[in-house]
Amino acid sequence: MAIILVSDIFGKTPALTKLAKALNAEAIIDPYNGEDMSFDNESDAYDYFTKQVGLDTYFTLLNKAVSAFYSTKTLIGFSVGASAIWALSEKESSHKVNNAVCYYGSQIRNHTEINPLFPIEMIFPKYEAHFDVTALQKKLATKTQVKIIKTDYLHGFMNYHSSNYNHNAYLEHLNMLRVLLR
Repeated sequence: MAIILVSDIFGKTPALTKLAKALNAEAIIDPYNGEDMSFDNESDAYDYFTKQVGLDTYFTLLNKAVSAFYSTKTLIGFSVGASAIWALSEKESSHKVNNAVCYYGSQIRNHTEINPLFPIEMIFPKYEAHFDVTALQKKLATKTQVKIIKTDYLHGFMNYHSSNYNHNAYLEHLNMLRVLLR
C-alpha cells in the first residue's frame, strides 16, 4: 500500500520530506510540483497559494497523481492538502484510495455536503479563528466514513514552518500515524 503525503500551502519542504521518510511514504504531492518555495512566513505562503494555485487546481493535481498510482493508497493531508483530499473523497477516482488522515483541513467547512467513499480520520485543532470547530465536527460526525479527533493543539501543529508548530504534538501524531499505517 502506498502512503502519499499531501502538503499544505508551504509545499514540499525539508520538514515534510523528513516526515515522509519517517512514515516510509512513497510520494509527496504539493501545489508547486516539488519546487522548494522557501516562503518567509505563512502569510506569504497563503497569498501565493491563493493567487497562483487555489484549491480547485490543487484538487486537480491530487486527482491526477492518485490516478497514476497502481496500488491502493493511504493519503495524509495537511491544511489545504486535507481539503483537497476531502474534495477527492467523493469522486469516482477515489476508488484507488484505501483511507485518509486529514489534519486541520479548514476549507472542509465550505463543503460539508461531501460524503466520502473511503474512511477518513479528521484531526481538528482545538480552535480556528474563522469558524466553530465543534459545530463542524458535529456536522461531519454524522457521516459514516468519517472519524473525528479533536486535539489540544492549533492549526499547523505538525508543520515545522508554522507558528503553531508543537514538537511534542508532532511526535505524538507521528507515533499515531505509524501505528495506523501498520
